[in-house]
Amino acid sequence: MAGLPRTLDFLPPRVHTAPMLKNVAAVVLDGVHPFELGVVCEVFGLDRSDEGLPVYDFAVVSAEGPTLSTHVPGFTVSTPHRLDRLEAADLVVVPAGTTYAVRGFPPGLLDALCGAVERGARVLSVCSGVFTLGAAGLLDGRRCAVHWQHADELARQFPRAVVEPDVLYVDEDPVITSAGTAAGIDACLHIVRKEQGPEVANSIARRMVVPPHRDGGQAQYVERPLPRSQCDTVGEVLVWMGRHLDEEVTVEQLAARAHMSPRTFARRFQQETGTTPYRWLLRQRVLLAQELLEGSDETVDFIADRTGFGTAAALRHQFVRSLGTTPHAYRRTFRGPRAA
Repeated sequence: MAGLPRTLDFLPPRVHTAPMLKNVAAVVLDGVHPFELGVVCEVFGLDRSDEGLPVYDFAVVSAEGPTLSTHVPGFTVSTPHRLDRLEAADLVVVPAGTTYAVRGFPPGLLDALCGAVERGARVLSVCSGVFTLGAAGLLDGRRCAVHWQHADELARQFPRAVVEPDVLYVDEDPVITSAGTAAGIDACLHIVRKEQGPEVANSIARRMVVPPHRDGGQAQYVERPLPRSQCDTVGEVLVWMGRHLDEEVTVEQLAARAHMSPRTFARRFQQETGTTPYRWLLRQRVLLAQELLEGSDETVDFIADRTGFGTAAALRHQFVRSLGTTPHAYRRTFRGPRAA
């Protein structure tokens, strides 16, 4: 539905009774990303009691010694807390780290994460922190989110996980996973909203100067370069299609340009591009619409006509289906409110 964040928190949750959210621990390893760690600290680590907001018993926990490196040269993180601090946590958060997708993890950390879930706590990953949850076996049979650049690797390493590459976060209570960087804010606010209501979550969001909800999902942020055919059978037709996105064409017309029967053309097109002519054309039209919304002041009606959708309503429909957000919201996101 347009205007709502593309998440999977509407899925029927597993039977799980979480304790009241009071005690939060962020557990980090060497290579932690300061921004993702900072997101967790900002939501759960600040005292906002002067505004009547809850104060969490918050700690940063090290899984690998008192001082940890970050992915920023010369920037280290020190904390006195060790893994035993996780035993008191209602929520354990694993922020992203540079090497989390390829490294091994301390057995004590994996056992601590599993133990937290077994005693009723929740665990939350931000971006590549999800690889830690996967190594602990907490993604098996669960849907999960990760930055779109890591989606294929996550699915390869943990085939029993159901990777959702287009959403901002997934709530499979007691395991919550979020996509890249700022999606950690969305997931943290979601947990606050779920446990302590929208008023508390909205107040924290206002203090952070971020929206309590974001329109769309990851799809609107994914780079979509023009697909290249591995063969040259339909290459010339692809070039022609890319130059005539505003025209209505049929498979019969495209097949005639390639000097093939429609059936042969459709089969070759699928083999060389991995999709059908209609879906390829639709994807390129949406891509062109994105470029025009970002880089021009043309109206949505003009862009709809230029991209072959015909009407603003048709453009909006396909835009929401493909990217999970509207053309106007997309333009505001990438050009600011004045452009819209």
